[in-house]
Amino acid sequence: MHAATDTLGAPPVITQLDDFDTRSGSWAERLLFNHRPWVMLLCLLATLWLGQQAFKLTLNASFEKTIPTSHPYIANYLAHKGDLGGQGNALRIVVEARKGTIYDKHYLDTLQKISDEIYLMPGVDRPFMKSLWTANTRWVAVTEDGLDGNTVMGDSYDGSPAALAEVRANVERSGEIGQIVAGDAKSSIVFVPLLDVNPKTGQALDYGELGRQVEALRAKYDSDAIALHVTGFAKVIGDLIEGLRQVLVFFGVALVICAGVLWAYTRCARSTALVVACSLIAVVWQFGLLALLGYALDPYSVLVPFLVFAIGMSHGAQKMNGIMQDVGRGTHRVVAARYTFRRLFVAGLTALLCDAVGFAVLALIKIQAIQDLALVASIGVAVLIFTNLVLLPILLSYVGVSPAAARRSLRDDPEFNPAAGSSRMWRLLDRFTQRGPALLALGVSAVLAIAGYAVSTRLHVGDLDPGAPELRADSRYNRDNDYVTQHYAASSDILVVMVSTPEDQCTRYGTLAKVDQLAWRLEQLPGVESTNSMAALSKLAMVGYNEGQLKWYELIPNDSALGGVQTRAPRELFNQGCSFLSLYVYLKDHKAETLGTVVATVEDFIAKNSTKDERFMLAAGSAGIAAATNIVVKQAMNEMLWWVYGAVVVLCWVTFRSWRAVVVAVLPLVLTSILCEALMVGLGMGVKVATLPVIALGVGIGVDYALYVLSVMLARLRAGESLSAAYLHALQFTGRVVMLTGVTLALAVGTWALSPIKFQADMGILLAFMFVWNMVGALVLVPALAHWLLKPARAAELPQQRHAHDTAAQPASL
Repeated sequence: MHAATDTLGAPPVITQLDDFDTRSGSWAERLLFNHRPWVMLLCLLATLWLGQQAFKLTLNASFEKTIPTSHPYIANYLAHKGDLGGQGNALRIVVEARKGTIYDKHYLDTLQKISDEIYLMPGVDRPFMKSLWTANTRWVAVTEDGLDGNTVMGDSYDGSPAALAEVRANVERSGEIGQIVAGDAKSSIVFVPLLDVNPKTGQALDYGELGRQVEALRAKYDSDAIALHVTGFAKVIGDLIEGLRQVLVFFGVALVICAGVLWAYTRCARSTALVVACSLIAVVWQFGLLALLGYALDPYSVLVPFLVFAIGMSHGAQKMNGIMQDVGRGTHRVVAARYTFRRLFVAGLTALLCDAVGFAVLALIKIQAIQDLALVASIGVAVLIFTNLVLLPILLSYVGVSPAAARRSLRDDPEFNPAAGSSRMWRLLDRFTQRGPALLALGVSAVLAIAGYAVSTRLHVGDLDPGAPELRADSRYNRDNDYVTQHYAASSDILVVMVSTPEDQCTRYGTLAKVDQLAWRLEQLPGVESTNSMAALSKLAMVGYNEGQLKWYELIPNDSALGGVQTRAPRELFNQGCSFLSLYVYLKDHKAETLGTVVATVEDFIAKNSTKDERFMLAAGSAGIAAATNIVVKQAMNEMLWWVYGAVVVLCWVTFRSWRAVVVAVLPLVLTSILCEALMVGLGMGVKVATLPVIALGVGIGVDYALYVLSVMLARLRAGESLSAAYLHALQFTGRVVMLTGVTLALAVGTWALSPIKFQADMGILLAFMFVWNMVGALVLVPALAHWLLKPARAAELPQQRHAHDTAAQPASL
């Protein structure tokens, strides 16, 4: 596969279509251009059909798709999901009393209505839902007869002052203060575990609809007396889905920017409109194919169509540029389109394959949401191969380009216009082919690489901030999360250690003693607020059995006595067969450092204390799932980079057949990757599901710049030109388009930095940075490296590239 051919000659100028030999060209060219009406008809039918299918594409998410289901922690969680009391995907709806406390008739009546409405919502795991009004919220007290207990909201409650005083006493005896009741008694929580499938419809839970129902509930009950605060994965996804309108606004902005930059470059309205139309057609086809395959877009992959559109615009700019120059020389528009197809099809295909590699390696990350993103992007790239390499040249063969724009495209070409000279910028860039400036560029790059690497070592995996990192710190969700953190001792960041035992053996002294020992060790960690388990409840029960004397707050080595606690224990602490225990670890936050410390402590305990009959396992709860995700992301990060760089090296070798050219093409990418990681440290970003794909995408897309600058340079070097002359020729043919591509992509995704959705803003900043630095690397580092590695004598040893009628150097698609 070759990316460019000899460029010293020029294709024959054919002004009349009748003078062109339609039997010339490859079989693909003859098949497509000799049957242009049929190709157009098929494309029209495909666009109409896939456009209709695109309307069926839905936007949704799945909790299990966002977690690494193959990781041992998640496998343990899924295997015991039925025993965990909803400790996975759950909402926490905090009902706040703006005036007074929760011990008020109006507040409790409102809480009952809210609890009842939530109970009837689709997708709620009703047996494990919990609030002050549910039967699983109980109190336990020590009486002269031993332990006594009942539901917190007793059957005798009637709203009277005496009943309210009884509720207060029941709450204080329940152990729920700090759990579902705030320490200041100004709010309480409705804990809402969710199912992944709506049992009524059998379909995946619609998070968008659930989010709208929750917001309707908030609007209904928010008043001067009551306020609602909502946290949980489902609410985050619901907010992201609701933010789709804002995402579409940014898509429109990207379209305007890309079209504006392209028109400013060409000053040809008709061809600019065609390039925009073909890029939009690619997105429509992508959506239609996804709908046919039964896929739905999720908030993490909804940004991929932006990239497909932007890449399509840059590819289209290259095709239009080639046709313009041929038309400017006097060639008929159909012949010009065929010449461009001949010159750019293989090179464009190679470039798109590099793009595809950047997307495809994401499938190595064993998180379904990222694998779906890889599929969505791969379909988009596959569509671009046809819409931009085939459809656009055929459309331009009919419509043509503005004659004035065609002449303008050649005004700086010294071969066409002898009076033209190299621009000041080209002369400045050409200096990097000389020893001094080349050495300076490489020296500065080495310093940047060393400094960037030193900073990148501080890059953390996981979230670095509390709350939902996908949303802005001042978003409604994160304000709600702050309220929960400030008013509840037990945060929503829960890690659950699971313990399996033989049937009816979960309350043996030996087992509970180990659980108690692990709980004590965890409570000494700075990131742990508290713990809860059957062991803690059993110690409390011992106090009750012994007239309330606190000296008995200890586990006694009596299996029968410990087993008697089961009848009054909350359902979430053990399963019905008493073969499973849950140790709840309430964390201050879910930052990477906190999770890492807790997991390391538990792993050390498991290694020393698990036996055949007592198996301690990680991990459930929101924090446990986040810990597993962090581990998978950390492992996948290095593996992904090895694969993407390996694939890019192979493609570059196939293109250039020279290890020296491969080094010249790849080293600028390595520098950009290092600096990107340093930028993430500087901006306070962690490596996570939302940011990990950017690294692979930046490498896969960024290599195109160097790939095609080198293609033209090597062709001229093979012809015996000096490095300076070869590089100047590459700049005259590709320099503007490389800059156009870099600026267009960077501006298009850079606007995302203004998005209220933080993960979109993060992706925009990182992608814009990588696009710009890859462009700078192609224009500065490539000639500097070429000075030391690519000499005309060595270039002449490269295999000759042969393509019929391909004698004019044109930039290949970026």
